This record gives sequence, structure tokens and C-alpha cells, in this order.
Amino acid sequence: MEQIGFEFDVQPRRLSKVSPARLATFDDCPRRYRLAYLERPTPQRTGPWAHSTLGAVVHNALRALFDLPVRKRTPQRAAALVTAQWKDAGFADAAQAAIYRERAQGWVSDYVESNDVEMDPVGLERWVSAPVNPETGEHANPTMIIEGRADRIDQRGRELVIVDYKTGKRAPDEHEARASQALAMYAVAAARTLRMPCHRVELHHLPSGTIAAAEHTPDSLRRQLVRAEETAGDVRNATDTLEAAGEQDAADSAFPPRPSRRCSWCDFRPSCPAGQQAAPASKSWDLLAP
Repeated sequence: MEQIGFEFDVQPRRLSKVSPARLATFDDCPRRYRLAYLERPTPQRTGPWAHSTLGAVVHNALRALFDLPVRKRTPQRAAALVTAQWKDAGFADAAQAAIYRERAQGWVSDYVESNDVEMDPVGLERWVSAPVNPETGEHANPTMIIEGRADRIDQRGRELVIVDYKTGKRAPDEHEARASQALAMYAVAAARTLRMPCHRVELHHLPSGTIAAAEHTPDSLRRQLVRAEETAGDVRNATDTLEAAGEQDAADSAFPPRPSRRCSWCDFRPSCPAGQQAAPASKSWDLLAP
């Protein structure tokens, strides 16, 4: 989506609105980006994935937990919230779903037992947005608008902290937290939206109970924004090419497939012959942590 900005004595500038999800989708596979965000009606997709269902349940349970008064944020209530939020979508059968429901209950109850849940976050599933210019700083004319929804934003002392929940197979480390473009974008946007410094980002891995944290510097945040702007420029050029041509050949050229093993579990596999040829189809529960 494009937005027109106006300033006196300055040519109108198109500001691209970019989110971590859109940028990551384009980086992974331009064709998937087109199918997800540009094609209308949206092409055929796969059914639900069990690992996505599991992640959504845990996220929703923790959000509901922090909406409760502090005295009610107990391990038992956390486990009950998993039950209340639970869905079986994507699991092999009811028996497998029951196994992972019990695991998720243990994850969130252990999380409440091991972490401080008495503070009230300043944001839960909070949408943050900010105009930025990666090259010349906060007060320069913006070149794009970054936006997205952060799982949780804490205030610790006089600074904000971005918290992102993970339920995947592998526990993340400090490098992954520092390298996450999404967390960096949330940190910048949260600082501008809430008008407080934000440099610390954390990945909370529920299955292992570990927390991977990183402290950003102004330079490391700027590098992530520069990378985001480069991808945003590629998206804009591809979109302009498609709009100018309006033909299927142009769509395939501007948004080519990028086949990889990820094609096995791509949502748009049913609508992408290149993905079908690149890798065998995964079962909807194959990405669950063992």
C-alpha cells in the first residue's frame, strides 16, 4: 500500500508502508508475496497447520493472562486459558491434539511459575507504526512507514522492551534475537509510538523455558532499517512493473518463485506448480516440535 506525503517546496514523496511479515514473505519468495498480498481473489491455499494453531493458542492464552488482575495470574489459570483457547485445526487427530494441548498447558504454567508476570505490559498485541528515514535519522524526511503488531511491550525502568513468544522446535539464541528484522522494527516503531527509548529485544521460547535477549545500538537498528528499505524498494519496483504490464508473464517475471524446501509447507502450494515440483508436500503436523 502506498501513501502520499506533502511538504511545502518539496516534491510529493511516496512512502511505502512495510511490515516485518510482508518483507519476510518477499525475501523468502516473491511469488508467495504476490499470491498473498496482490492476487484477488486470493488463490487456493492449504488447510491449517498444527504448529500455527499451537503458536496462536499459546499467544492468545498469554495475552488473556496479562489482561487478568495480577492476583489471578497463576500457573493454574494460565493452563486453563490454554484449554479455553484450544483448537484442533491441523493436527493429525484428536489424540495428537490432546498431547499438544497438555504440553502447551505445561509450557504456559511453567512460564508463569518462572517469570515475573506481576507487571502490566504497556502493550499486548500492540500495533505500532512510525515514519522513518534509515540514512539520515529520526528528524529527516521519512522514506517509509514501518508498522507491525508486537506480542508484548514491557516497560522496565525508563526503557521499553520488545517480547516475542516462540513455540518452535529449536530454542533461539542471542544471535537470532539480534538478527531479527521484525524485533528491530518493532523496537524502532515502539520507541516512536510510545515516546520512550527501546533497545532490548527478547525471544521467549516456551517449550524450553529459555529467553534469548539482545541489546540494540542505534547503528544496529539503522542497519536493519536500511535492509528493510532495500527490500521495500524491490517490492515497489516489482509491483510497479506488474501494474504497468498487467499480464501473467509480467507477474511471473516481476514476482518469480524462489523454490526451496520451504515449498513443502507453503500455504500457497496448491496454487504454485513450481513449489509442487521443488519439494514433496508436508503433512499439516510435520512442523510440530517432537
